[in-house]
Amino acid sequence: MNLQRIHTIIGAGILATAISGCEKNFLDTKVDTQQTEQTLNSNYTTLVSLANAPYNYVRNEFTLLDSNLFAAVSDEAVQTAVNANVRFFNNGSWSAYNNPDTYFGNYYAGIRAANYFIERSGDYRAFLALNRDTVSASGKINYTNDTLNMGWYVAEAHILRAYYYFELSKRYGGVPLVTRTLSISDDTNLPRAGYDEIIDFIVSEVDTYKSSLQPNWKTSSFTSNDGRLTRGAALALKARALLFAASPLHNSTNDLAKWQKAAAALNDVIVFAQGAGGYNLHNDYRNYFLQNNTLTSNETIWAIRYPAGNWLERSNYPIGTAGGSSGLTPTHNLVDAYEYKGTPDPANPYANRDPRLAFSIVTNNSSWNGRTIDQSPGGTDDMKKANTSRTGYYLKKFLNDGMNLVQGGTQVHHWPLFRYGEVLLEYAEAMNEAFGPDNNNGYMYTARQALNLVRNRTGVGMPAVTVAGVPAFRQAVKQERRIELAFENYRYWDLLRWKDAVAVLNQPVSGVSVTKNASGQFVYTPFFVENRVFDGSKMYYYPFPQAEVLKSNGVLEQNAGW
Repeated sequence: MNLQRIHTIIGAGILATAISGCEKNFLDTKVDTQQTEQTLNSNYTTLVSLANAPYNYVRNEFTLLDSNLFAAVSDEAVQTAVNANVRFFNNGSWSAYNNPDTYFGNYYAGIRAANYFIERSGDYRAFLALNRDTVSASGKINYTNDTLNMGWYVAEAHILRAYYYFELSKRYGGVPLVTRTLSISDDTNLPRAGYDEIIDFIVSEVDTYKSSLQPNWKTSSFTSNDGRLTRGAALALKARALLFAASPLHNSTNDLAKWQKAAAALNDVIVFAQGAGGYNLHNDYRNYFLQNNTLTSNETIWAIRYPAGNWLERSNYPIGTAGGSSGLTPTHNLVDAYEYKGTPDPANPYANRDPRLAFSIVTNNSSWNGRTIDQSPGGTDDMKKANTSRTGYYLKKFLNDGMNLVQGGTQVHHWPLFRYGEVLLEYAEAMNEAFGPDNNNGYMYTARQALNLVRNRTGVGMPAVTVAGVPAFRQAVKQERRIELAFENYRYWDLLRWKDAVAVLNQPVSGVSVTKNASGQFVYTPFFVENRVFDGSKMYYYPFPQAEVLKSNGVLEQNAGW
């Protein structure tokens, strides 16, 4: 079996079943280490399976919560379903016993899979030479290709393990650091490592293994491997981890050295992008997030692939569209944050705005799925009808136009876990904090140049940011992230790491009611949809599942306040 022909296990559609029912307790990260080498080596494909296994635990970002995007946890959106699990976040009633985002065990299962493969790969060159032709011309080629692939797999396992630790640290802060397979006889009552220790581990893994990763599958001789991790993804992971570590939540003294490390790491990504990575901004913002464009675009650093389906459209099409459930409905808080590009139109508050509004959100009186949205009394989407939008808006980003759900139409959806536009915004943030908005420190761009590259991308064309000074430019970066990255599951974590969550997530979210005046013109009236609760004394970090704390006999210390 030639490893060159092995595609990523995620592309095979196994992910969804692999993580179903994935709230495993921490002790389940033990594995049977009594397996003999003879058993392990009895089937060549076993090593390939072990190599692919760590990919199984990359979560589906499209279905993080309530089988939908994570947006309704923040001020981006409201969930239509009354009994949705996101309500626990919204009203502040979640706890160590009841956390809707329960993937603690899933990430440790991914870490276990990576540890197990790393330990079992051993001298893979010798193993791959067993019982095969390595002498003939074709045999040598196959053997060489297989050893190259397995070398990449080993490096990928290290980066996947680092990625899972980043996701854990994003939620819990410091967590137990496990870098070997735990056997049945091992003590699994492990204390948590410090947050900085986790970040240092991530950085070390990337620095050690980045050169062993494929720079770019698309331009290599192994294009069938496209979808597996690359050097660019590893560099982007390191940079993101350092940005989080430099942010106020983890950098209370505003240590500039942390921002400088993040800026240097992000510059490395940009230098790589302009070389072997070949990354640049996609010239059609709306189009980028649809179908296979995410995979073929040079904006994508690493995307998670899924088989064709219609779950996203079924969940989020308007209820007035056959087969739709309304799902996540964007807030007026977000809509009102889109800047005007031209002169405001009193009769149409959505005209002359940043084009990304129309690319991402369905507004009243706009065309969507072959009809005009009418949410006024008596309209097809009358907001008084059951299960219509609670905010006066519908989600458009990631959703394909005009899918026939009645006849079971499907389309592929792929998630850009790392993309170049987001890297540029991370760079702008770190450079501003480290050096100010207009000092490039000898790097590729100033903070201002990077920010304006994103704003002025083809098809968006927003005017350049001209504010002066670090504080004003910081607000410009926050504003741009809110718009450019809307619904990409960044907003909640941004508010936490900036320590803005208390100020933002305790505010009511709003919508607009839609009526018509005597002349038949639409009238939009803002109103409060629901209150939100965020307890800053404890909610900046998730609680560890209480069952894990109890099983550890108190060795695993619960996060403060929980």
